[in-house]
Amino acid sequence: MKILSFNPFRTIGIPGVKYIKPDKSFRELEAIRDADVILFPENWQTTFLVYGMKKSIFPSIETIQLGHSKIEMTRALWTVCPEHVPYTEILANTEYNRAAILETFPFPFVGKEARNSMGNGVFLITNEQEFSAYADKVDALYVQEYLPNDDKDLRVCIVGDEVVTAYWRVGSEGAFLHNVAQGGDLCFDFIPSEAVELVQNVAKQLNINHAGFDVIFSNGKAYILEFNVLFGNQGIREQGISLEQKIYEYLLTTNRPYPTAPLTPLRGIS
Repeated sequence: MKILSFNPFRTIGIPGVKYIKPDKSFRELEAIRDADVILFPENWQTTFLVYGMKKSIFPSIETIQLGHSKIEMTRALWTVCPEHVPYTEILANTEYNRAAILETFPFPFVGKEARNSMGNGVFLITNEQEFSAYADKVDALYVQEYLPNDDKDLRVCIVGDEVVTAYWRVGSEGAFLHNVAQGGDLCFDFIPSEAVELVQNVAKQLNINHAGFDVIFSNGKAYILEFNVLFGNQGIREQGISLEQKIYEYLLTTNRPYPTAPLTPLRGIS
């Protein structure tokens, strides 16, 4: 199997992988055409790779395109598991809509930037001044209800069609963000099966095959906050799991090149 990658850091250790810089794509069209599968293209590359060149890519085009924007991600989640999404408003950033948000959401509530990760671009808004500061820096208003939780959230990691691990990210008492990049600690005990099953079902319905889903429990119910395509791997490394090996095993089951005609004549056919 001929494997080409646009992200060397995510594919180190995969046998025989060839690396090309994304900005060299159109200089390397022959190498792309010759590859059986393309790994970790950037969002802007997916359309010409899949629609123009009919290439098999990993992660899936759904994973990359939905993962590129929290807004599109949330709209997709509304279609498959609306009861497991916090109440959310996605509105054009106008004065009328700013006023509507303040009339709709009691403080505190959560404002998000459409494109960010590792806890960046997520704000706990406790008053009108904080909301104005948030609204002044975003193109679209993406606002969610604040759901009380136990100062922790669950990261559930999907590779291929498998949940490869799940672990709690525990913040300090009263902390709003639990991400490891924001100082959260890891705990691998007492992982609720209902959260794992929820993520598996959602990933299958949306064809998400490489993502870290963030799940919280509030009043005993699981809610999916978002998923990250290029998720952190500290918790995975601590468990001795090789993501590269998981990816390679998945590729072997889903990308098997085959001849378009028999190599030798079939018996009984002239």
